[in-house]
Amino acid sequence: MAKIRGTIVVDTECCKGCKVCVVTCPTKTIDLGHEVNSKGYNYMQMVNPENCTGCTNCAAVCPDSCITVYRVKVE
Repeated sequence: MAKIRGTIVVDTECCKGCKVCVVTCPTKTIDLGHEVNSKGYNYMQMVNPENCTGCTNCAAVCPDSCITVYRVKVE
């Protein structure tokens, strides 16, 4: 049976660091980063990329649609 792996891409200029996505991530893949964007906000980053299953919870709850989720089958 194929396993699904995921990854996310965060639009760092759009993200305002509200952390709504962090709360909804069941695998603790994302968290607030230390870098800031041009508006002065810390933005989300994948801190545990190997944990991502591509569930899309983070993208679904993002109020500014800053997150894109990609999934791939791993044999």
